[in-house]
Amino acid sequence: MRAKKLTFLMAFTYMVSYITRINYGAVIAEMVIAENILKSTLSLAVTGSFITYGTGQLVSGFLGDRLQPKKLVFSGLFVTCLMNFLIPLCPSPYAMLVVWCINGFAQSFMWPPIVKIMTSAMTNDEYQKGIVVVSWGSSAGTILVYLLAPVLISLSGWRLVFIFSAVCAIIMMFAWQKFCPEINATVKMSKINTLSQGETFKLFSPIMIMLMLAIIMHGVLRDGATTWMPSYISETYSVKSEISILTSVVMPIFSIFAFNVTQKIYKQTKNPLTLSGIIFIFGFLSAFALCLTTGRLVSLSVLFTALLVGSMHGVNLLLLCMILPYFKKYGNVSFISGALNACTYIGSALSTYGIAWIAEKSGWSAILIIWTFLALAGGIICLAISRAFNNKFMNK
Repeated sequence: MRAKKLTFLMAFTYMVSYITRINYGAVIAEMVIAENILKSTLSLAVTGSFITYGTGQLVSGFLGDRLQPKKLVFSGLFVTCLMNFLIPLCPSPYAMLVVWCINGFAQSFMWPPIVKIMTSAMTNDEYQKGIVVVSWGSSAGTILVYLLAPVLISLSGWRLVFIFSAVCAIIMMFAWQKFCPEINATVKMSKINTLSQGETFKLFSPIMIMLMLAIIMHGVLRDGATTWMPSYISETYSVKSEISILTSVVMPIFSIFAFNVTQKIYKQTKNPLTLSGIIFIFGFLSAFALCLTTGRLVSLSVLFTALLVGSMHGVNLLLLCMILPYFKKYGNVSFISGALNACTYIGSALSTYGIAWIAEKSGWSAILIIWTFLALAGGIICLAISRAFNNKFMNK
């Protein structure tokens, strides 16, 4: 019962972190129209936040193994609340860039400490079940943002979306402080580190480098498609920004489905890299179908984009959640979680500004071709290193 309560607290916290992080990307299509600013200029704030979020993952991961994780998450919620209140007051996109970069860094103080709390307070079985529910928080937050953003925009413009998000953060701060337990955050190196072979964890071993490259690719696909789908739909099919934002609700629904299917298959296979490779290939087929059908029907473009994003959420569950217990023996789960998650947001940062720039220069067809290539490359990498990863980390 305690594990279930803790799981739901983490899920709601993760949901609020998404509400206060992806809201900018959700309304950027409306901001382009309302403020008459180029999307590449407005996207600088999202790109900057991905960079600071990724960098902060390393800092947060390091501190999460040494300081009280409860305090780290609370501090992240507090700062992100302030930044969401400040965005509507910004006089220029460059002021927004500064504020949203700070927001990205604050957001990084949530995921690694959450993983630290869960791996410390739960058994492996409880963790594997709980982390799926927590991952639903990202989809729930995305659905909430994309459902409410058009309503809030119609009521009072895009600024109201950020005020609503800040209020959500305030509520979550009180709930977190009241219900989250404190855990021992001191690093305790496992006896496995003192095996006769003298083996220790190496972040930049060939296997880990290839793993991080695959994670970067999934970040490009997941967050690039999520951020720019409203603009792609709006510009390709000439629909209002509110309608294009609303179509994005389909993506997190597919993501929840992807989480559940991925978890069930993983419970049978216990092979995260091979399964990730297969899901990447499914994403490749979705991106290829999107290339072939773009410009024909809105419903087809929404469907295939949602399948691509959903498949990347499945990859995310495997490569950033399910593999973490295999690193517990090295005693630095929080740091490894932060390092791997940082790779996601290297991809996110590359995609956010890169997609805007390429779309302005070469059109959306070029973006779809790049997505197709990256999904195929990610699948090949995961399948190529699967056996080596299993031998090193899973068969000890």
